[in-house]
Amino acid sequence: MIVVTGAAGFIGSCLISRLNQEGFNFIIAVDDFSKYEKLDNLTGKTIQERVERSDFFAWLDENQEEVEFIFHIGARTDTTEFDRAIFDELNVQYSKEIWNRCVAYQIPLVYASSAATYGLGEQGYLDDEALIPQLHPLNPYGDSKNEFDIWALAQEKKPLFWAGLKFFNVYGPNEYHKGRMASVIFHAFHQIQKTGKMKLFRSHHPDFKDGEQMRDFVYVKDVVDVCIFLMNHRKNSGIYNLGSGKARTFKDLVTSTFNAMQIEPVIDFIDTPADIRDKYQYFTEASMDKLRAIGYAQPFHSLEEGIENYVTQYLIPNAYY
Repeated sequence: MIVVTGAAGFIGSCLISRLNQEGFNFIIAVDDFSKYEKLDNLTGKTIQERVERSDFFAWLDENQEEVEFIFHIGARTDTTEFDRAIFDELNVQYSKEIWNRCVAYQIPLVYASSAATYGLGEQGYLDDEALIPQLHPLNPYGDSKNEFDIWALAQEKKPLFWAGLKFFNVYGPNEYHKGRMASVIFHAFHQIQKTGKMKLFRSHHPDFKDGEQMRDFVYVKDVVDVCIFLMNHRKNSGIYNLGSGKARTFKDLVTSTFNAMQIEPVIDFIDTPADIRDKYQYFTEASMDKLRAIGYAQPFHSLEEGIENYVTQYLIPNAYY
């Protein structure tokens, strides 16, 4: 059995689809299944059992001998949520419980960290574990992810194999339920479809022109391919960046979305909301050398390739991965 937490969510559901493609059908899907708005993500997927998030530890204690691998993808990911107690419960304490059981039951573990741990990038974007305690995330979500990374590195007892993945700006199918937290591509598609144009945040930084703020956008299909690689690799434990390795502008992103929709680009600029302006990242780019050094050789989708696939195969036909 392979456990996937956050199974009905964006990345978790795409991972299950990818596991099914590889012939893994004994999947234990863990999530808060009371959130009906994302359950369509599991339609058509082969799953052995659904387990409520609150029941998972009791389930694992009973079934641990049959569990071969755990992907802990589930988390509270809302960067605009400032109730630290929520993140402490769902992102820190829950992850510690999973880690400790993986140690006790000798189960390999891959868990979701985040590029939000890098804050404004004062220390750069190098996945050097010695730098992790020096990072300054910009919000409680990033703090919670960094806190768990620091805790994991400090543990004397670790799973036989483990990896924390610092996801950068992931986009792709099955993210429709994320609301404001969905990717800019998702919002651009729907805004263009409705109005024929797209609004982007104006730059409030002298070094960046409007629309030329840069992020590392990574297609979800690349993310789940890396997860599969690590499940098969099972050595070189540690914390890894997971981005495309190439920063691109929001203007590039929106232009690619217009092109995939076969619509002439029309972009307007609006002020960045005051509540996020002082916490806005103008540049992120994952250093991917560490993952490459352990043998991951597959190319990543370019921004244009990823958006073309996402728009034409999923957004336009309203399909799931």
